[in-house]
This record gives sequence, C-alpha cells and structure tokens, in this order.
Amino acid sequence: MEIKKNPLGLRFRGYLPVIIDIETAGFNAKKNPLLEIAAVIVEPDNQGFLQITESHACNIIPFQDSELDDAALKFTGIDPYHPFRLSIDEKEALAKIFKPIKAAVKRNECTRAILVGHNPTFDINFLNAAIDRTKIKRSPFHPFSSFDTATLGGLAYGQTVLAKIAKAADLEWDSEKAHSALYDAKQTAKLFCMIVNRWKELEEFEKTNKDQI
Repeated sequence: MEIKKNPLGLRFRGYLPVIIDIETAGFNAKKNPLLEIAAVIVEPDNQGFLQITESHACNIIPFQDSELDDAALKFTGIDPYHPFRLSIDEKEALAKIFKPIKAAVKRNECTRAILVGHNPTFDINFLNAAIDRTKIKRSPFHPFSSFDTATLGGLAYGQTVLAKIAKAADLEWDSEKAHSALYDAKQTAKLFCMIVNRWKELEEFEKTNKDQI
C-alpha cells in the first residue's frame, strides 16, 4: 500500500481520522474511570479509498479513588478487577494507544489526529480527563473537534443508533459483542470508511459525467 500517493493531510484539513471507543464505569469523566479504550486507524489505499490498517486496545485499571457506577458496570458487563483482563494503568494505556497514532499522523502528512466516534462528546470528554490526570503533554488529538458517525449515519442511512445504521448499511452487527471498546471501534471505523468512500465515489462520478449532468 502506497499511502504517500494519497496523503490524508490533503483530505481532512490536515487531520488524521482515528476511531476511538471508550468503555467506562459511569458518565462522569472526572470521577468515573476508563475501563477500556480502543483506537482504529484508517488510511487510504492506492486509489484513495479509506480502509482499516491498524487497531489497538487496552483494558485499564480504575484510577485511584475513582467511583464505579454499578449500573454502568452491569450495562457493559465489565468486571474491572477480573485477573484475566490483564489491565494496565491509565497513563501506560494512553501511551500505548498514542504511539501508533502519532506514527500514522506523520506518515499520512497530517498535523494531528481527530477523534471519530459515535456521539463522540462522551469519548472526547473522558479522553481529555484521562490526559489531564496522567499529565500527558503531547496528545496527538485535537482537544475538542471530532467527527460524529451518528450525524454521518443520519445523513447517509437515515439512522442515528449505531446498530440500526449498521443494519441499514448491510454491515455485520453482533449484539453479544457490542459494548466492547474494540468491537464497537472496529464497527464504527467500517461505517466511517463506507460513508467517506461513498462520498468519494459520488465525487468521482460527478467529475466523470459533469458534461452530462
């Protein structure tokens, strides 16, 4: 794959779209901890169509004195202290996730990453709170801008719920795997690629047929 032929720095105003999904123990970004984080990197093929090239995920140990909401844990089905989770602390998890993102930003000639998520306000708030807690100085992400697949799904498929958008787009959806950060991030990434690529196909069709339209 020759990414240099179609650098994303020219496609999204210098931003590299990175799909992020975060599972937490509640809705308060300051008090409730991150439990899982997943990042999916998308890059162009030789024709400039987006495809998934990398995925990374970590299970995270709740930060000290954090509050765990029982209802949130029941909803996600996550046991934060299960020994088989092989969890790492928050700072280590962010460093592990950020390293390949920074490399992808560089090779795609972008200035920084932009978070892509389904209703991403939730994810970006928790991500920023974790960055503040861990005092990480160089986050690859724009601190407040994001791309929302709920909005894009409403435009492209007339649905805003991720599972319903997936169905409308003929994209596989396994409800048993949902609410796993990695699964949700991968499915959201597939959806994002489908919508962006669909738009590219439309642009190319219009250019080819501009004299007939």
